Amino acid sequence: MKFAAKKLTNLIITVILVSFLTFCAFQVIGDPVARMLGAEATPEKVAQLREELGFNRPVMTRYLEWAGNFLRGDMGISYSYKLPVSDMVIPKLGVTVALTLMAFVMTCVLSITIGLYQVRLKSPAVDRAMTVVNQIVMSIPPFFIGILLTCLFGLVFHLFTPGYYVSFRESPAGFFGYLFFPALSIAIPKISQSVKMLRSRTGEELEKDYIRTAFSRGMNTGAAVNYHALHNAIIPVISFLAVSLAEMLASCIIIEQIFSIPGIGRLMLSSISSRDFTVVLAIVVILVLWVIIVNFIADMIYPLIDPRIKVNR
Repeated sequence: MKFAAKKLTNLIITVILVSFLTFCAFQVIGDPVARMLGAEATPEKVAQLREELGFNRPVMTRYLEWAGNFLRGDMGISYSYKLPVSDMVIPKLGVTVALTLMAFVMTCVLSITIGLYQVRLKSPAVDRAMTVVNQIVMSIPPFFIGILLTCLFGLVFHLFTPGYYVSFRESPAGFFGYLFFPALSIAIPKISQSVKMLRSRTGEELEKDYIRTAFSRGMNTGAAVNYHALHNAIIPVISFLAVSLAEMLASCIIIEQIFSIPGIGRLMLSSISSRDFTVVLAIVVILVLWVIIVNFIADMIYPLIDPRIKVNR
């Protein structure tokens, strides 16, 4: 319990610091008032709008007001669209979270499946070939994989229509079908890294004395991997997958541009270009919360997977 409270306290402090620094950074980057007024930006109108928006008040006062409203679900009003930021962000957040979770599930399933297959391989040549391919794939960034998948499966094999996004309300099957290749482009580099880690860690476990003892008692390689080696090798892989889940949401920002997915990534980039800082600030805080909460959950799960991990409770 003490460990969880400590982690939760660190979580809250981190969110406060990041949100405050981001809020202050937007004050330095530039004043959106002139852009909001456009050609009508006279000194009098600029001063009047600044007064209406509260930009003349101290930064700390404005931050505390924003933070209090954010905790109540009020993320502010968009400077560009004059709409509540929550109405703009939350629907698009659902799309991005769905994409992220699809990529994460693909990573977990395929990395463990491929990793265990490679561990059980009895052909050194095939094992080396898989390792070489794995190293190559691991070095390719997700956005380039996304471009390749779009060209190959979208333009050549016509398995999907690039840019023709299908919403969940329109067709749940079409929605997840369209997200399949974007999710795969995010997952592939993580799958390669997970396979390498699982292959390496499991191989190390198979060389230890307790595995040799299991073999001497008649246990085959598959059983030794499933009941002994995998249990001890999986902890660092889970840690990596937890970090990957946190990173995948950020990867979606670029992938959404390639596949024309209306998620928070596209909204964030368009809001940055228009200096719609209320929208950008809300998205940044959400991204930070996602990263911190995922890592917090992972820290709580580790002792359940391996009781040998001791924490102060």
